[in-house]
Amino acid sequence: MNCIHCSPIEPIEDKGILKIRSASPSLASAVQASGFKLTSFQEEVCEISYNTREQLLNVMKLIESAEEAALLTISIIGTEPPSELERWMSLSQLQVRFSNHSLIDIIANKEFCSYMQPIVDYSEQIVGFEFLLRPLPQGTPFQPHILFEVARQSGFHSFLDRAARISAIESSARLLPHGIKRFINFLPSSIYDPQYCLTHTFEAIEQQGLRPEDFVFEVVETEEIGDISHLIRIFAECRSHGALVALDDVGAGYSTVELMSSLQPDYVKIDRGLISFCDLDASKQEAVKEIIERAGAFGGKVLAEGIERREEFKFCRELGIRLAQGYLFGKPAATPPIHFLHAAGMS
Repeated sequence: MNCIHCSPIEPIEDKGILKIRSASPSLASAVQASGFKLTSFQEEVCEISYNTREQLLNVMKLIESAEEAALLTISIIGTEPPSELERWMSLSQLQVRFSNHSLIDIIANKEFCSYMQPIVDYSEQIVGFEFLLRPLPQGTPFQPHILFEVARQSGFHSFLDRAARISAIESSARLLPHGIKRFINFLPSSIYDPQYCLTHTFEAIEQQGLRPEDFVFEVVETEEIGDISHLIRIFAECRSHGALVALDDVGAGYSTVELMSSLQPDYVKIDRGLISFCDLDASKQEAVKEIIERAGAFGGKVLAEGIERREEFKFCRELGIRLAQGYLFGKPAATPPIHFLHAAGMS
C-alpha cells in the first residue's frame, strides 16, 4: 500500500469532476454565476463537473481569481475513481502540472533509466558506482535537475525520488557483482516517515537478492535542511538495515563542514568546486584539508568528486584521500566499463 506521496499519478482526463476544498460560499456562487455545473457544495468542498479540457481550464482561471486561492486544495477525478488514495494539490502545484505536462508524463510513467559513474580507489581500481537518473535511449529527452525541480514544485518529488532509487537498485542487480558499492541519491525532503518511506527501497534490495551493505545512500539536498534530526533519523533507518550513508557536495551550498560533523556520514564526498584545480589553489587546499581532518575525527571515508585532471588526483592522494570520482576515470554510462566487466568475469 502506498501513501499519497508515492501513489500512482493519475492522468487528468478531459471529462470529470474538479473538487475544491476549503471553498467559500462566495466561490461556489461565482462558479454557478459563470455557467459551470456545480454538482455539490458540502462542508466547504465544492464539486464542479466539466466535459472538456477547455471547460476545466476555464474553471481553473476562475479559481485563480478567488480571494482565497492560496488556501484552496484541489482534486481532479476522471471518469473512473482513483486507483488508490485521492490526491489533493495546491493551486500552484496544479498550475505547474498543467504547464509541464510532458515532464509530468515522464515522471508518472517512469520514462527514465539509471546510468552509472565509476568510483575508484587510490590505485584506480573501480570499487563502486554512483547511479544517476537519465532519459531512456529512445525516450523524451530531459535534464535531470529540471525534472526533479518540476517534481518538487508539483508535489511529485517523493514519487520520483522513490522510483529513481528503485531503478538504480534494479540496474545494479543486472550489471554489478556483489561487493561493489552502489551509491544512490535521495532527497531528504521526499522522505516523510523514514521507517515507512524506506520500506519499499529495502524490499527492492531483498527482492533482487542483493546485500544492503553494498549500498550507500547519498544525501542530495538543494534546499537548506531545517530539521537535522529528521536527516539523522533517515541515516539511522538506513544503517539499521545494514546500508551505509554519504553526504554529497561537502564544502558547497548547504552541505557545510558543520553539517557533516553533525551527521557523521560513513562517506564524505567533497564538492567538485573545491577539487577543480585544487593542486594550484591554496585556499581550496586549506578547505580540503579541513574536511579531511574533520571527517577523520568520526571515521568518515573521504571521496573527491569531479576529478578531471591527473594533477588533481595526485594532489588528493598525497593528502590521504583514498576514493575518487570524475571524468578522468569515466563518464556516466548505461553499463560499466568493459575492463571492469572483464575483471569481474561478467563480459
